[in-house]
Amino acid sequence: MFIVKYAGPFGYIKPWTAVRDIETFSQQFLTPSILEGIEKKIFPELLEEKGIKKILRHRLTYAGISKQQEQTQPRGLKLKTERIDKKKKIVEIIRTKSILTRGILIKPILYLAFEKKEDSEIAIKQHICLCRNEDILYPMPFDFNKYDFIREIDYKEFDNPDGEYCGFELMIEKINKSFIVGYNRFNDNKPMYGWINIIGRNPLHKKNI
Repeated sequence: MFIVKYAGPFGYIKPWTAVRDIETFSQQFLTPSILEGIEKKIFPELLEEKGIKKILRHRLTYAGISKQQEQTQPRGLKLKTERIDKKKKIVEIIRTKSILTRGILIKPILYLAFEKKEDSEIAIKQHICLCRNEDILYPMPFDFNKYDFIREIDYKEFDNPDGEYCGFELMIEKINKSFIVGYNRFNDNKPMYGWINIIGRNPLHKKNI
């Protein structure tokens, strides 16, 4: 398979439970719908198709997490009323506010694996996003001296715990150790399941990008 490396200064992967959580720390893995969205961005000809067609495997790592606060407002409105002449009258329409503590990934690195070299050659010419448009990751060479953007490796090397491709990967399958990771907006909002495959004794990286 052919590996492409993307990197950027920061990133945020919104948890699917974020609308209910006070602290919405960034996820350490990509859900199937996020991965499918990235694929459709790289290959727009797949927009009308369901499922992940070209990305074989992936791996996400980062240097750390930065806690940041963000003010949010719900969609609903709260009506403030006052009794005037034995009747209630609306005197104010309020949108309540709350503060969320979010975890932002610092220096995320994402590896994408393709079966065909021509697909990886298309991928290295484009940027991608995680969940927010400002979380831009750009193609990066594996070695700046050699300026190599594509590597051909096998599955054994990709899953080597002492190798270069350590990090987190959601294995998209429903087995005993799987858990629900959200609902797929590309597939009639059906539930998505998977389990986290952690590669490496330390899946985080401390490299400069």
